[in-house]
Amino acid sequence: MTAALGTSPADRARTVDLGPAVELVSKEEGHRQPLAPEFVSAEDFSPLEVGYDFGRVRREDIESGPRNIWRYKKLLPVPSNVEEVPNTEPGCTRLVRADRLAAELGVRRLWVKDDTGNPTHSFKDRVVAVALAAAREFGFDTLACPSTGNLANAVAAAAARAGWRSVVLIPSSLERAKVLTTAVYDGALIAVDGNYDDVNRLATELAAERETWAFVNVNVRPYYSEGSKTLAFEVAEQLGWRLPEQIVVPIASGSQLTKVDKGFRELGELGLVDASPYSVFGAQATGCSPVSAAFRAGHDVVQPVKPDTIARSLAIGNPADGPYVLDVVNRTGGAIEDVSDDEIVEGIRLLARTEGIFTETAGGVTVATAKKLVDNGVLDPDAETVLLITGDGLKTLDAVEGRIGPRATVPPSADAVREVLGG
Repeated sequence: MTAALGTSPADRARTVDLGPAVELVSKEEGHRQPLAPEFVSAEDFSPLEVGYDFGRVRREDIESGPRNIWRYKKLLPVPSNVEEVPNTEPGCTRLVRADRLAAELGVRRLWVKDDTGNPTHSFKDRVVAVALAAAREFGFDTLACPSTGNLANAVAAAAARAGWRSVVLIPSSLERAKVLTTAVYDGALIAVDGNYDDVNRLATELAAERETWAFVNVNVRPYYSEGSKTLAFEVAEQLGWRLPEQIVVPIASGSQLTKVDKGFRELGELGLVDASPYSVFGAQATGCSPVSAAFRAGHDVVQPVKPDTIARSLAIGNPADGPYVLDVVNRTGGAIEDVSDDEIVEGIRLLARTEGIFTETAGGVTVATAKKLVDNGVLDPDAETVLLITGDGLKTLDAVEGRIGPRATVPPSADAVREVLGG
């Protein structure tokens, strides 16, 4: 049943159509409550996530669906007619067999999930599309977020496509390319003096004040975060309906890593794939590596840090899902590692040189971390491995500026070119 128009988000929560989603469940103690635009359990104060009644889901139902994430709508908290409403239609990005990168890393079978092909060139289009679909059901009229850049792009674009207002808060130090590629959609873009954690606190305060604003990663976060499962769904489907043995995922808030794991588990539970074992590995920048530090120390809590890294899209010093990342990595037999800014740049260049994929700094973190894990004997070189590349290098040109460029500047002469090339 779909809610009537003209009611508040709280009223509409009682009658929303969110497909197979039936409730919210607290992560710590499993307390259950009705679907609503809420993100923290009033019972145990832990994050809420979506609970489902999937019924029967068949591979052929998915394969006959649209070439975007809505082919998985029976596994997501979205309305049954979600594809009929204007949206950015993200997903179904390519899974690249990365043999040349595999040879460089010393890995036998390697795949790169290249999410740079999404509408605003990052995986954030996935989570925002799901958040917008849920926000529409709850009666919101403004799409908002705090962001380190990619989410800002995705929210502004999705709101423009839907005909909604957008309000986007960013740190004032954000990369210029990400500022421009958000501002172009003509929403309300506001730069805040402070880091992402400062911006996030401000967003949480505003979310409590503005009843009709859907902050995608605050008051509708349980629905938003489910969009990351589509990465897991696509990887499994593109591999011929099977799970990889290892996957390396960049860590910002940590939500993506936990939801990739959730997606794999749901596929196994539904019989869409064999529930084969897999290991999840996390990747962080050394300049913002609270989860990596906790893993290395054997802790189950994460100590906040002040970010200082070129990988600004991962620069969340107090990651909300950090403890749950540790749970996933430990349960699956994975690990978490971090890499320096210089290693990040080398990771960007290595992926570009071997596979023709230009990634932003977060992807550089993933590639460099995979290399470090192999070199340290942690990642199994004989196991089939997937690397998640979550954003386009055109967003972070400043990371490579001054480090690459023309080999030489020559007159318009064939002899001059031959001299540069050595014959």
